[in-house]
Amino acid sequence: QVQLVESGGGLVQTGGSLRLSCLVSGRTFSNVALGWFRQASGKEREFVAGISVTGRSTEYAASVKGRFTISRDNARNTVFLQMNSLKFEDSAVYYCNADAFVIPVDPGAYTYWGQGTQVTVSS
Repeated sequence: QVQLVESGGGLVQTGGSLRLSCLVSGRTFSNVALGWFRQASGKEREFVAGISVTGRSTEYAASVKGRFTISRDNARNTVFLQMNSLKFEDSAVYYCNADAFVIPVDPGAYTYWGQGTQVTVSS
């Protein structure tokens, strides 16, 4: 069973930056693709960013492209999400997930989630 521990969230002003981390265990980290998702209050969970097994391919939701950057550190079993130029609408609980085959983009494909980390952007 994969275990996911997200951290790094907090309260930040519009235009600010945060760096989220997700520690992944229970899988061979270097063999999985990884993704970040978010769920705002009252809304469905949505895809934010994903990175391939090799790290050479990344995908982003249109709403965050150019502002967020996903990266991975195989030595630390950790995936990161650097979030710059934050907007009020980025406020949400952020989650990560892992997939042995494809970059995770469909939140409905996963039944196990970590506790998430809250990001609040004040306007």
